[in-house]
Amino acid sequence: MPCGGGDVGLNVWVEQGDLLFYIARSGCFDELGRMPKLGRVRVALDPSPFQNDAEAAPTQFRQVLDLARGCVQVHATSAACAATIDVWADVHRPVVHVGVVTDRPAKLRVAYENWRLTDRPFEKAEHHSARSWAGAPVTGVVMRDSVGFDTDGVTFYHRNAGETVFDLLARQQGLDAVKADLWDPLADLTFGGRLAGANLVPAGTVDGVYASTPFRAWRLQSRVPAREHHARIVMHTAQSATTQVWQEELKEIEASDDPVAERAKTEQWWAAFWQRSWIAVDPLNGGPESRPWQAGRNAQLFRYQLGCNAKGKYPTKFNGGLFTFDPEYIDPKKPLDPDFRAWGGTSFTAQNQRLVYWPMLASGDGDLMLAQLQFYRRSLGNARARSRAYWNIDAACFVEQIELFGLCVGYEYGWKRKPETPLGVEDSAWVCYQWDTVFEFCQMALDRGRYFGADVSADIQWIESCLDFYESFYQLQSMERTGRPFDGTGKLTIFPGTACETYKDALNPTPTVCALRGVLRSLLELPDRLLPAVRKQRWQSMLATVPEVATRTMEGRQVFAPAKSWSRKQNCELPQLYSVYPWGEHGLFRSQLQTAIDTWRYGFDAPDQKQTKSWHQDPIFCARLGLVDEAAEGMLAKLTDAPRRFPTFWGPGHDWVPDHNQGGSGLIAMQEMLMQTVGNRIYLLPAWPQAWDVHFKLHAPYQTTVEVRLIGGKIESLIVTPPERMSDVVIAAAWQRESGEH
Repeated sequence: MPCGGGDVGLNVWVEQGDLLFYIARSGCFDELGRMPKLGRVRVALDPSPFQNDAEAAPTQFRQVLDLARGCVQVHATSAACAATIDVWADVHRPVVHVGVVTDRPAKLRVAYENWRLTDRPFEKAEHHSARSWAGAPVTGVVMRDSVGFDTDGVTFYHRNAGETVFDLLARQQGLDAVKADLWDPLADLTFGGRLAGANLVPAGTVDGVYASTPFRAWRLQSRVPAREHHARIVMHTAQSATTQVWQEELKEIEASDDPVAERAKTEQWWAAFWQRSWIAVDPLNGGPESRPWQAGRNAQLFRYQLGCNAKGKYPTKFNGGLFTFDPEYIDPKKPLDPDFRAWGGTSFTAQNQRLVYWPMLASGDGDLMLAQLQFYRRSLGNARARSRAYWNIDAACFVEQIELFGLCVGYEYGWKRKPETPLGVEDSAWVCYQWDTVFEFCQMALDRGRYFGADVSADIQWIESCLDFYESFYQLQSMERTGRPFDGTGKLTIFPGTACETYKDALNPTPTVCALRGVLRSLLELPDRLLPAVRKQRWQSMLATVPEVATRTMEGRQVFAPAKSWSRKQNCELPQLYSVYPWGEHGLFRSQLQTAIDTWRYGFDAPDQKQTKSWHQDPIFCARLGLVDEAAEGMLAKLTDAPRRFPTFWGPGHDWVPDHNQGGSGLIAMQEMLMQTVGNRIYLLPAWPQAWDVHFKLHAPYQTTVEVRLIGGKIESLIVTPPERMSDVVIAAAWQRESGEH
């Protein structure tokens, strides 16, 4: 089960008489660019509540993820002992607590387990856990951790030393001359913690193997048997000047910890989190055998996983978040250590990251969005530096496969670059010239202000810099080809471009066209105190130069094209429908609905462009088109139980396990089926099946919430806050649209 809070994620399970959990924390990145676990903790009791003897199972066993309180509780009874073990993470401080209560005095043993015991070569099979090293002409080194007993506990940490992936990529990408001016978040980064407890003392080390990975355990055990025990893991992550400074900072965190008070604050936070929004499908009669009920339950479980990184310094990663585990349980051909995840640690794929964060608007989780927005705020200087170095443009180019410090991922930039590939451009058949996904995060930042009244002033600079880059770069490209900055009609010529990863060497790609138009229009809606009139005039002028969405004829019908032209198809996305989602130019309650529907029906070039796994957006498109049955079936496919013990550990799909893209896109689809907003209007139940009872609370723009209870195809309750927004609400259920009642 996942468990967590603040920026800490745990995987908790019971196995062979022990309770175990992995610890992961946002912002823990090693020299190579991996995102290693902080370690594994093993808890055992003597006598044991988990086993009647060496073989037999307990007479009673129950493991509960308590969403309301944000904890995992294990209740077990054997002939020898009955116990409750309570595991929780402090939302406001980096501390994990383990509480044990038994029906008779018992000895507690808690062990910290670590598998990074010696320096070793970074093997080729592992390279995609630090993707920039894939294909690199040098061999990386996995550096060991420092672990040892102190008076009454175990202290463990990793301190980055020597050359890091930042140094490697600055050299690869020809930026050594400006390297001193670049932001480097990896140098001297130190992360780890301390395991201790009031009644615990060191009890030696023991070596073992879990899955295929050797480890060493530093054991603590209780001084005397007791009926109550408490252990805690206090953590710290910082670019500290020295190890000693880091240890002193860790002690300060530990000294100020008050478990009773912090438990109350943590439970208050989770209670407020669950009051922000919810979706309960078939709440009166549903159960696990019902696919709609299952989807509603899984939407909440997935949102819990996102909530565990509410206060993270870095975004929740699409490829497993905080909850990855031993890879051989995903693919038996990968007997690698628990730090492995496909698609890297410090590397972020923008097309995938966006699906983790878009649903947070309707969920009311504007605070959770900050980690993703700060990713771009912090990287702005580096993104501008690389643009100056390559094109003499003082504006931000944020690439698709991006490292957390704003440079290209090494694998995509290319270790054996073709001579004709321009500097600064990824030498990748997949992501070359794919720089427009950043505009979805620009739009998220602006929507966060529109939905929640959040202060967006810290985001305007990087948003404008992204627009500056596109205008400058493509005028420069046009000047080199034609001697003119615009085409014959005064429009910007976006070439070379790409429509997602799929349509390459594209002219005026539809996602780029819609992105520019959408962000520019949102900027122009800002009040003058945030964006003065003189700057609005500049962006109004740019808006006038953005080309139109291209169309084509397929099977006798006009459909939206992925671009005006392209040379080849590379992947299996549907960029021709990005005007429907995320950009909302076309579709239900918008313009050109029939053209958009025909694009869905006839406007694709290969069958594999329609899928429901992982990051595919099919049910979102269908919801935005009012196609109830197709949206419902696609959403159910997204949010059905995963083929694992925990129902929302989906994947690997195109990514890894748990696949946060599958959860994010499924949650977006469910939200869009329930409610869509266009301007001031709030459209309810636009793609929801009449037969599915539901009780939901979602957020709309302008600090508005909408709570609906639908039973038997009739709305039994509708609460809009503030009440004056009720006049903007339209009941738009398909069964009423068909009868003309909406």
